Parts: sequence; C-alpha cells; structure tokens
Amino acid sequence: MKLNKYKWLYLLLPIILLGTNLRAQETLIDATIDVADIMIGEQTSIHLTITIDNGKVVYWSIPADMLMPGVEILSLSKPDTTLIDNNRLVVKQDILVTSFDSSLYLLPPFMVIDQNDTIYSNQIALKVSTLEVNADTPDEFFDIKDVWKPPFVLADYYPWIFGILLTLFLICVVGYIIQRLRNQKSLIPTKKEVPLLPPHEEAIMHLDEIKQQKLWQQGREKEYYTEVTDTLRRYILRRYGTNAMEMTSYEILEVIQRENDANSVYETLKQVLQLADYVKFAKFHPLPDENDLSMMNAYLFINQTKHVEFVKPTETNEVNEQTENNPIDSNLTEK
Repeated sequence: MKLNKYKWLYLLLPIILLGTNLRAQETLIDATIDVADIMIGEQTSIHLTITIDNGKVVYWSIPADMLMPGVEILSLSKPDTTLIDNNRLVVKQDILVTSFDSSLYLLPPFMVIDQNDTIYSNQIALKVSTLEVNADTPDEFFDIKDVWKPPFVLADYYPWIFGILLTLFLICVVGYIIQRLRNQKSLIPTKKEVPLLPPHEEAIMHLDEIKQQKLWQQGREKEYYTEVTDTLRRYILRRYGTNAMEMTSYEILEVIQRENDANSVYETLKQVLQLADYVKFAKFHPLPDENDLSMMNAYLFINQTKHVEFVKPTETNEVNEQTENNPIDSNLTEK
C-alpha cells in the first residue's frame, strides 16, 4: 500500500524536471558575413548575433587583431542589445575584417561561455582573390601612380586670408595710434568747425547762385522767389536775431521798420516780399523787369543793412608805427 501511495510522485517527477528545462531556454550564437568573396585589400563585415535569457550572464571573446593568420580585424562595433519576446535578449556586434593574402579562409567559430557550457557559432568561409598577372606580357604592368593633388578650393584658404587681413588691420591700427601719440593728438579725430561767413557775405553768395540758375527765365517764377525770400529770411535771422523763417512778410517788415529808420531800406524789402507773396499764393506772373528789380532790391537791402566791423584805433596806431619803423624806399617806389 505504501508503494502505491508514492507511485504518483514518481510519475510526476520527470514531468517537473522537463518543465524546468523548457523554461530555461538555451543560449544561441550565429555569425553571418556581408561579402564572402573579396579582392585583396578590400573589407567586409561579419555580423555576430547572440540570443540569451534576460538577466543571464554569459561571456564571449573576440580577438583584438586577427581572427586567424591572414585575416585582420580593423574595428569592432559596440554591442547593440534588444529585448524580444519571451523575455529574451538579442546582442549584435559587427566585426570589420580585411586580408592582404589571397586564399580561401575557413574562419574559426565564435564561442559563448554560458556558466559550465560553451556554445559555438557556425563557421564562415572567406575567399580573398588577387589580380591575375600574365608574366608573358610585361607591357601590361604599370608603375605606381604619382600623388594626386587635390583640387583648388578657396574655402580651404579662408583662415589664412582672414588671418593676414586681421594682421594688416592690427598693424595699421598700431601705426595710427603711435603717429597720433607722437603728434600729441587725440586718438579719436574731431571734426574741425568751419567758421561761418558773415551774414551779408553768405546771403550775397546765395543770391549769386540763384542768379546763375536763371530760374524765372525758365518759367519757374515760384521757385525763383522762394529761393530769394528764403535767402533774405536767413540773412535777417542772423543779422537781427529774429526768427524770420517762421514769420509772415508783414511781421518781417515790422521788425525792419523798428530796426532801421531809413525809409529806403523798408521800401526795398517790401517790394521783394510783396511781389513774392503774389507769385507764390496768387499765381501772379511778373514781368522780366520786375524779376530783375526784385533781385537788385535783394542785393540793395543786404548792402544797406550789413554790419561792418571797424578797425580799433589801437590797431591803426600799431600799423602806423610799423610803417614809420620800416619806411619804404622812394627809389623802389619810382621803379
């Protein structure tokens, strides 16, 4: 009876062990190659794929320099890990190889150490071919070609060009600073102020320019009188210190009447300003004689009201003294 009692236990034990083996899946390693037939000196890649359970620790090794005599390793990629179904990991790594000896190579299998078990990959064959050489035709052999010069690209010389330009600029700046310091001048040049002409000289110069333009002769009476009156307004502004540019003709005449007692000055300016107002606002077309009279009165008004600076008596005395000290030879005068 006791044997019958544990009979079921003996029957279930193999099933439990089988289930345990099914849950612990085995480690796999596979190797493939891109091109199995290459020319001498060419390169090809070997792809190594390892499939393991997630969390399991395994070890595999790849030689650093050569897979085998005649097959060299150029580089190894970093392992790339991907989680797939059934809690499994796929680790991929690429090996770049080349060969300089023509032959048919049977590469050794790669291996993975899984605890006490060692798993090997499939073997790969690599054929390395060379060029066929016919010794009977030596004319087909050529010498080593000369070194090719790269094409000219201006962008390659940008750093040198910019460096030379920057150096020349710095040399010019240093030279400029030294020159300014030697001459005891400011490093930053200041614009020299151009002295203004006296008001009457500036006004006469502008009237000369207007006269040369011959505006009213071209039918441009309005522009002609605008230029003339603006010149007179700027002259009055500088001469009397009143803002004639913003004043009407009537207001300007009142200022001139207060400043000058002579009636001729007032009437001269009145003729120019009134006729200019008729032309600009009433579209009046004056006669040629009236245009010439306006220009003549503008000159006359400026000459009658200009401010003349007299020489001080002290300066006159100094000139007389210099003349007395340096008399002129009468003989030279007669010549």
